[in-house]
Amino acid sequence: MTRRALVGLGLPVVLIALWWFLSAGSTSFFWPPLSAIVAAFPRTWTADPILHDVLPSIARLTAGYLIALAVGVAAGTAIGSYRTLRALCEPVLEFLRAIPPPVLIPVIALFAGYTGATTKIVTIALGCLWPILLNTVEGVRSLDEVLRDTARSYRLGRLTTLRQVVLRGSSPRIAAGARQALSIGVILMVISELFGADRGLGAAVVQFQRGFAIPQMWTGIILLGLLGVALSGLFRLVEHRTLAWYRGLRQAEREV
Repeated sequence: MTRRALVGLGLPVVLIALWWFLSAGSTSFFWPPLSAIVAAFPRTWTADPILHDVLPSIARLTAGYLIALAVGVAAGTAIGSYRTLRALCEPVLEFLRAIPPPVLIPVIALFAGYTGATTKIVTIALGCLWPILLNTVEGVRSLDEVLRDTARSYRLGRLTTLRQVVLRGSSPRIAAGARQALSIGVILMVISELFGADRGLGAAVVQFQRGFAIPQMWTGIILLGLLGVALSGLFRLVEHRTLAWYRGLRQAEREV
């Protein structure tokens, strides 16, 4: 584990070192030295912006992502379980999936308003919904029929079958969709704050850019990247615990 962590840190350390030395003598206004960006970091992200920009953005991202996760898994399970419902919904799902969520922001804002958290949360939820929903449909649809027959033979109740057979069996595909949705959620968190928002991580980066505070703008971009890394690490921890049975199954199959 320690060796894997060191290997994983190797490339970022090399890239940061390259950025540091290659930008050391930069006189470009738009490409300041990395040392100047690092020096601007603690001055920019003090308690006030963390409290009023970073934490509200993370809260909106969390709310939108959890709504998408709940709706996507519930709807995907229903659609994947019934062939007729799947055939009925498939054209509509493909149509809606092809519409980029940022295009819907003005439409959502007409109903919910540009200001406030509702528009941003709905935008994040809509963007995160499709990978979770479609992966859940595929995960449920591709379940081994032997498992369903076994559940019926043992006369398992509907709730037990749903929890222990359907959701458990499709959980690797659901996790794959949830992982895709996480990166989409971070992107939409920033995009949603570009429309009529004066606080938030995305809004802060735009305000720095418009005010020609270039080192501060770069600190915002780096902070977004660090947030993405932290969320990915948290997701891996949850996935590692919830899919422990799946890793054990794959390991047993390889040893046969």
